[in-house]
Amino acid sequence: MPIASRAKVLVIWCVVICALITPVAIAATSPLQAWRDAAYITGGMAGVVALSLLAAQPLLAAGYLPGLHKRAAQRLHLWLGGALIICVAVHIGGLYLSSPMVVLDALLLTSPTPFSVYGVIATVAVALTGLLVQFRRLLRLRPTIWRILHNLLALAVVGATVVHAVMIDGAMGDWSKWLISALATCGALFTVVHLRLIKPGRRAT
Repeated sequence: MPIASRAKVLVIWCVVICALITPVAIAATSPLQAWRDAAYITGGMAGVVALSLLAAQPLLAAGYLPGLHKRAAQRLHLWLGGALIICVAVHIGGLYLSSPMVVLDALLLTSPTPFSVYGVIATVAVALTGLLVQFRRLLRLRPTIWRILHNLLALAVVGATVVHAVMIDGAMGDWSKWLISALATCGALFTVVHLRLIKPGRRAT
């Protein structure tokens, strides 16, 4: 690979990595963490990491990141999907240990805070995605059906998570929260449109 191409790949990876870790770094160093207990901090940080992982997933699924073979990108996409499920579980678990009734109210859809509903929607969509991946062979879904279901669930996860995040005034900070939310949303929408509409249309012509 020419030096110019290697430099371009390096720059792209640096930009992507910086965009993904910046919200996490800002949240980790926020002064709002000073008076919170360890369970709450752990749960909150897991939520921030989950949002950053969501921004990376479409790029890996579509193979947009240069210098990464398709199989390696798909494998990393699968691993990060597992990491995302773990982050969601830690997010809920940490918040539950800190404030059990608040989390129960949210899960039962009786919470007075609107963002809780979107958090529950995102959680259910993440769980369904994990089950769909785990039992894909058992369900014997046709590739077309699999892609449709996976894409719909992915859009539900991203949409609900982004709304959940932007409605919370927390440790992540406003500009970094909006940046990573925009990346996750645009990445998911562009990937679905590109892979499911534009590419098939080009093949047809």
